[in-house]
Amino acid sequence: MNERMINNTKMQDPQSPENTSRMATILQVLPAMVTGGVERGTVEMAEAIVQAGGRALVASVGGPMVHELTRVGGEHIELPVDSKNFFVMRKNATRLSQVIKKEGVDLIHARSRAPAWSAYWAAKRTNISFITTFHGTYGHSNPLKRWYNSIMIKGDRVIAISSFIAGHMRQLYGIQREKIRLIHRGVDLFRFDPESVTAERLVKLSTQWNIPDGVPVIALPGRLSRWKGQLVFIDAIAKLERRDICCLLIGSDQGRTEYRKECERRIKYHNLQGVITIVDECNDMPTAYKLTDLVVSASTDPEAFGRVVCEAQAMGRPVVATDHGGARETVIEDKTGWLCKPSDADSMARAIAKGLGLNTQKRETMAQNAMTHIREGFSKQTMCSKTLDVYNEVLSLDA
Repeated sequence: MNERMINNTKMQDPQSPENTSRMATILQVLPAMVTGGVERGTVEMAEAIVQAGGRALVASVGGPMVHELTRVGGEHIELPVDSKNFFVMRKNATRLSQVIKKEGVDLIHARSRAPAWSAYWAAKRTNISFITTFHGTYGHSNPLKRWYNSIMIKGDRVIAISSFIAGHMRQLYGIQREKIRLIHRGVDLFRFDPESVTAERLVKLSTQWNIPDGVPVIALPGRLSRWKGQLVFIDAIAKLERRDICCLLIGSDQGRTEYRKECERRIKYHNLQGVITIVDECNDMPTAYKLTDLVVSASTDPEAFGRVVCEAQAMGRPVVATDHGGARETVIEDKTGWLCKPSDADSMARAIAKGLGLNTQKRETMAQNAMTHIREGFSKQTMCSKTLDVYNEVLSLDA
């Protein structure tokens, strides 16, 4: 029997007589290839599939990260799968069915709700394996929304990106435990390596952001969005009553100009001009982390996982995060960082004060703790390997 598998241990020689399995073709489906955690994970998995000897296809409406996908050996298929229009979604199912037949797709992996419906229908028509990754809590305020979201639990296997998400799926959607595979998101330890950041990169970014010499630097990375907690962070910094620090809000407003203005007004209200600076999107986050003494995640709603918290720790930086969601799984209290109450400026201020008060020895110990913690439990390599295992598990069911 010729099984369709991904070799998760070593590359196979297709000409070898011992090779009785055909390397699988995997199709990932998501709305668009723009900057974000879902898109990053898609590219990382495409690279892992190719390195394992498989073929990696991605269907989306396109975007700037298509270049990264093709660079790692993936192939992009442009389809309007970002549409939430029911009739377009049904048409996309037909389009995906045609792709599946033409390209010999063995498994389709959906990462977002609208394309997941189309992928599910296409998988049913073509009788191939279908899995999903549940990336967030999504809006679930009424039965119609919960029905729409429920597509994400219809996979033969459903990947939860944190224990928090796994619990959310069980509580709200009643998914069977045996269908869930917990796979935390992973950090690229080659990219997020403090030893790889050169002095030139540090000087360039420090100059660009006008960071003063000899003062502690606190960063809150993340797009300017109310739920990311920038306003709570600004209030927390005000409560410290210190001007000998440099605080950076790193991230684009992505068109949320009114919220940006609100943040600027709050900074001015607290007379923190020159202490807190809003900078735009950063293309060199490893250097940004290395410039800081403390990294904060202030999300008022639970993060499904929270890449910032893990990336900062990989760079040896202590973190402050809100005590809910994925942060509870990635922060070790007083060993790699601190958790504070969500939407509570007083609690956040106390946690930030702990980070600023570290002596040299404690800071070095926390740095080593943080780097070891991420390397052992939250690496990109681990994430990709576990996902390949899920692919093989599902493919073997159909063999």
